[in-house]
Amino acid sequence: MGALEGRVAIITGAGRGIGRQHALLFAGEGAKVVVNDLGCAVNGSGDDRAAAQRVVDEIKQMGGEAVANTDDVSNWDGGHRLVTAAIEAFGDLHVLVNNAGIIRDRVLVNMTEEEWDLVMHVDLNGHFVPTRWAAAYWREQSKAGRKITAAVVNTSSTSGLLGNPGQSNYGTAKAGIAAFTVIAAQELSRYGVRVNAIVPAARTRITESTPGLSDIVQPPDSGVFDSWDPANVSPVAAYLASDLCPITGKVFFVQGGRVQYFQPWTLATEIDKGERWTIDELAVEMPRIVGHVSSPAGPPATR
Repeated sequence: MGALEGRVAIITGAGRGIGRQHALLFAGEGAKVVVNDLGCAVNGSGDDRAAAQRVVDEIKQMGGEAVANTDDVSNWDGGHRLVTAAIEAFGDLHVLVNNAGIIRDRVLVNMTEEEWDLVMHVDLNGHFVPTRWAAAYWREQSKAGRKITAAVVNTSSTSGLLGNPGQSNYGTAKAGIAAFTVIAAQELSRYGVRVNAIVPAARTRITESTPGLSDIVQPPDSGVFDSWDPANVSPVAAYLASDLCPITGKVFFVQGGRVQYFQPWTLATEIDKGERWTIDELAVEMPRIVGHVSSPAGPPATR
């Protein structure tokens, strides 16, 4: 038996790239999979609704069970239809993998309102909306007395957690997804739902179109481990989705064979006067807690 035997999983953005690899592995581990994808380009344009069905066909050729879904997961009604489709097709829902996302890269001073809003809508709402409808289903089941062992796996990015110039919209959305993961885990644990996130580094249409990465992510010579293969990410997502996993509210960086825990925002060095500060005092003391030293002759210098 596979690690996901008997579990019903929705995977968004599963027509290509990492999402496709998730769908194939999940099905190979025994899950019944709803393959969701609009079939758009990395910037959100276009419409190839056949992308999801192609992955479903691959799964069926493997002997697995899957159905295609092309609803817009960032749309309130679309997210509801997606969750309903899983329950109608397979009778239940155990796993939601939020993977769909787009980019509209632009430096801040040139970014348009549309470029900001679209990325926020697709990437951030595209995680919130399906999770909200899945959580409502699991809450109803829990209140009806059923034991729930469900899991949500979100997809964040180093663009948000470490920062990347030219991606203020995408990075902000992805940082929001990490925060959303932690809060959703706190709220949904009472219903038997775990929520975690992965931060993948892999060869995808997004990384291949990112300046500075396009050459790095290319496949290596034959016989050399391909650390950028998107299939490397999927075992971590599958583990987090399985009953084998006790973890919730965490974020993990994944690349090749490397899995690293992303420690969240943490209070570090402090100053405490015991009474109200003056601005002049803060001008001297504040730089010290972030690794700078102040100089009366000019601005702080890096230590």
